[in-house]
Amino acid sequence: MVVRLQACAGEGRYLVEAAATVTADGVNIEVLGGEQPHVGAVAFGVPRPSLEDPHKLSSNVTVVPRLGHRDDEIARPAAAHAARKLGVPVVVVVGIHIERARPDEITLLVENGEKALDQLLNMVKASLHGEFDCQSQDFQSGCEV
Repeated sequence: MVVRLQACAGEGRYLVEAAATVTADGVNIEVLGGEQPHVGAVAFGVPRPSLEDPHKLSSNVTVVPRLGHRDDEIARPAAAHAARKLGVPVVVVVGIHIERARPDEITLLVENGEKALDQLLNMVKASLHGEFDCQSQDFQSGCEV
């Protein structure tokens, strides 16, 4: 079975949407937003036992950035966090862009991306454990339907 989930944070040009496709053996995640959503970086996160404490999960992450884009700065930590939290392989695609963004706008977009991703990961984790009702109102948390 494949489950599709979505969460959003922000509004207008600062809206960031996080979507996940949950499969039997991994999760595909997209974090897109701003004025021009695109494919800016892809990160593949694989959970593994921590080297410091084998009872805790850590992750290995491989990143492929698009030349001239900085989306990998979001993709790498997102994939690492998602793989650790979910305990399954994850692919994270990130593409957030607004033209001539000021530093405060970049900070806001990153914060919105983190909020949307956190909401999404909570839904995905519940889905993986059979605790999430896809018919509930949280199916598209914070998003205009």
